[in-house]
Amino acid sequence: MSSKKQTVFVVPHSHWDREWYFTIEDSNVLLIENMDYLLNVLDEDPEYHAYMFDGQASVIDEYIARRPNEKERVSRLVKEKRLFIGPWYTQTDSLLVNKESMIRNLLYGTRIAEDYGHNMNIGYLPDIFGQNAYLPSIFRGFGLDYSILQRGVYTDELKGSMNFHWTSPDGESVKTNNMYYGYGPGKFLSDEDDYFNERLVPILEKLSDLNDGTSNVLLPSGGDQVLVRRHFPETVRRLNEKDPEREYVLSDYESFMEAAWSDENAFENQIKGELIASQKSRIHNTIRSQRYDIKQLNYRVENKLLTILEPLSVIGKSLGLSYPQAWMDEMWKKLFDVHAHDSIGGCNSDDTNNDIMVRLEKVERICDGLINLKKKQITEAVSCEIGRDNLLTVFNFTPAAAEKAAESVIFTREKVFSVKTRDGDVIPAELTSQSYISGGTKIVVTAEGEKQVEEPGYYRSEVTLTNTKIPAIGYQTFIIEEENGDLGLKEPANKEQIENDNLLITFKNGRLTLTDKRSGKQIENLLTFENRADAGDSYDYSPLEGDEAYWLTEGTLAGVEAGPHSQTMTVKHARSVPANLDERKSNKETSLLSITTTLTLCQGESYVRIVHRINNQIKDHRVRVNLATGADNPSHSFADQGFSLIERPVQNPHFSNWKEKGYAEAPVSIYPLENFAGVANGNGMAAVITKGLKEYQVTEEDSALSLTLFRSVGLLGRDDLAWRPGRASGINNKVVYTPDAQMQQDLTFEYAYVFESETHDPNTLFSLADEYTKRYDTYQKQSLNTFEERLERFEIPYPLTGIAPEYSLFSFTNEKVKMSMCKLGHDQDGVMVRLFNPTDQPLQTTCEDFQGELIVCDLNEKEQKKVTGRSIDVPARGYVTVKMMLFS
Repeated sequence: MSSKKQTVFVVPHSHWDREWYFTIEDSNVLLIENMDYLLNVLDEDPEYHAYMFDGQASVIDEYIARRPNEKERVSRLVKEKRLFIGPWYTQTDSLLVNKESMIRNLLYGTRIAEDYGHNMNIGYLPDIFGQNAYLPSIFRGFGLDYSILQRGVYTDELKGSMNFHWTSPDGESVKTNNMYYGYGPGKFLSDEDDYFNERLVPILEKLSDLNDGTSNVLLPSGGDQVLVRRHFPETVRRLNEKDPEREYVLSDYESFMEAAWSDENAFENQIKGELIASQKSRIHNTIRSQRYDIKQLNYRVENKLLTILEPLSVIGKSLGLSYPQAWMDEMWKKLFDVHAHDSIGGCNSDDTNNDIMVRLEKVERICDGLINLKKKQITEAVSCEIGRDNLLTVFNFTPAAAEKAAESVIFTREKVFSVKTRDGDVIPAELTSQSYISGGTKIVVTAEGEKQVEEPGYYRSEVTLTNTKIPAIGYQTFIIEEENGDLGLKEPANKEQIENDNLLITFKNGRLTLTDKRSGKQIENLLTFENRADAGDSYDYSPLEGDEAYWLTEGTLAGVEAGPHSQTMTVKHARSVPANLDERKSNKETSLLSITTTLTLCQGESYVRIVHRINNQIKDHRVRVNLATGADNPSHSFADQGFSLIERPVQNPHFSNWKEKGYAEAPVSIYPLENFAGVANGNGMAAVITKGLKEYQVTEEDSALSLTLFRSVGLLGRDDLAWRPGRASGINNKVVYTPDAQMQQDLTFEYAYVFESETHDPNTLFSLADEYTKRYDTYQKQSLNTFEERLERFEIPYPLTGIAPEYSLFSFTNEKVKMSMCKLGHDQDGVMVRLFNPTDQPLQTTCEDFQGELIVCDLNEKEQKKVTGRSIDVPARGYVTVKMMLFS
């Protein structure tokens, strides 16, 4: 047994960015060369204990796709725990993607690693820009015992030990180690005297001071895209001869964690929730508004996949259609590449960001095509069953029957039409827009040759159906009749206000006032816009010294439209501002910042639908909308994260002396959100539910909710920013210009503004988010237009010969229990449903309209226990995954 006081675990690894200032093709070319070399090193040197490839399975997918003959060797090394892969597919950003996307990323990564022989038992987070509060729970849901992370922890939170229990809002905890010096302190490991005395020993002494409770010290020894260090076994041997106090072991992360945590009672410290401290490592708080177009498109694609295509495909599967699993796999893997922390952050070269947008567009096209096919096949089968054409099918993808408005596009020969139930009752509908479309010509082959035949025109109508009753996880069919319809028209109105049964918005003297008709409370000067210089880079917004904000406070009324279901007001704000940083510095104002805003109130809704449109021709600036809240100096804001709400301080208490304490980045109180954020106090609650907007701040001076619309900056890295001193982030020895990131294009921003007289209630907020997200879809069986949906022009098979015009697969009874996912299981032996409870009290819900077996599973979709009866318990601020045995 060694007499040395300390054991240093040297862990060789590579942190593998899928793309960044280089493209994914660059990365993959390098990967194949490096992996070939790595496998040979491991096979040729049995003393080379193991190598860790960034906790990602995607690198193995890429490698085997090009070296299929190496699959057996890779599998052998993985089984022997000499090559560590998983649990991730890619190193996802945890604060910019949907919670279900994170879980799916781990599901694919874990299953691939398991297929090769071993999934690394560590939720590895070497470089992402802040940690989601639910990651400990999610890691435990995959059976992972440990987590290792770099960023987001304040030193005083560690309480003298880098080992701690990290706990989620639902109480689940994972044993965690903080890589205090990041993942590369041993990258250039050497036994040379200068390195040993001046670099290595001081690092190890500091780590020793922060390792109360264990004599085991972790020395991560890798870096970005590094080649395996062939000399490490010999270097470790020489270090052991050189250092009388420390035993150096060439090892792996699992072995280190098992040794460090061999006495679990040695570590009592618990750190809870989200980790976004910027003391030791940069968090890049404002990266959430960089390349807004990427965030917006990713949000749209995620929601189509999760809330429409997957549950629609489950409905189709239950009726006899095939489930498009291969397409799902392809789409999700493309998304996982987008979700890597640099990729979704947008802090990349223009070439890479363009690739990301193209990748998202491809996924969206596949998704749209599959949605079109499933809706068309189901509706055609209903048509066969009831013997009617010109049907409108409305699908509901929530676990409770829906009785609400549904937007649809309808094509008719006649200008006037009606939508009816199968019993002949007219469904109230509002016509929001209508256009006449020429029928054009078609080619007819006759005995005399081809002839062009004129086709009659038709109408395209955008309508909102009100009071539709649609079964849970199912559909309802309506009849379109072209006769004396009773559509309510949305027409221009000569007034300066809009209202519904809950809210009233008035325009006066260029400003908007919101009145809650239920409580009588008012929000004056509802929204203003703030324009500031951005002297930062792709990672961080940075204020320009001496810059003053340009405010757009008074608008002009462009029009009001009113219909039986909704009323819309359009307001324009404009002013001259500097065109770029040089003009900011010289006080010139040669560009026009113009913002067009539409505010819509729909009957029955308790929120304002808001859309801003900007044609941006300005460089190096940031635009935020400041929304008045009526709050009186709130101390905290709230936002959704994972499966519940979290709270953050309006003013970060660490901000006042961050420079004196040598923080890596200013701990500004600018925060990320998944879907919604707001403030609440005795005066009530104000919140926003966004569609792809990911950054907010509550301003101290007026308690406004400041939502960042976008940033515009054309450099990948810049030194010495006001809020980020020192070197540029990322690549710091070359300036990478990114003119596309100036966002000189048409931009659209959508969100809902919620104002309630009562304090924030998680159930209400998650319900409103589901409603605003539009978890339904419609499809009209018609022969007039073949371009509205992607595949309408083409002949397809119709596997179903006849199905009922109304259908529900299952439902759950407790409306406080939400559903975040409904899909075919990874093993294709049942339907997986994830239910969650955002409230502070345990809840129970009952499954109805389904008689099959129910089985509770972990996040890896492995069975845990059968459900007795039909009731399911969902823990407070927690979730449960249920397998519904529909298919064998």
